[in-house]
Amino acid sequence: MTEEEAVPTKDAADALSKALEFLEAGSWQQAHEIVQGEKSNVAAWLHGIVHTLEGDLDNARYWYRRAGRDFPGREAAQQEIAAARRKVTR
Repeated sequence: MTEEEAVPTKDAADALSKALEFLEAGSWQQAHEIVQGEKSNVAAWLHGIVHTLEGDLDNARYWYRRAGRDFPGREAAQQEIAAARRKVTR
């Protein structure tokens, strides 16, 4: 991942914010459609959250590794969504 992919652009941040709206609503399928097209570390993190909510924990772990984050487990999904929201909106 290049340095410019580590932090989302403004357009990508808007897309990730929309993905977070879907995650907050429990609509992981719609969030997945957005994050799979993004390349940032934050998008990889959200991709990991998507697969956590889906129940595909092996795939979630993969995406957490891509994001450079420790996988906190399924029970932390809501806290992860809240933390991602704080990251995307600052």
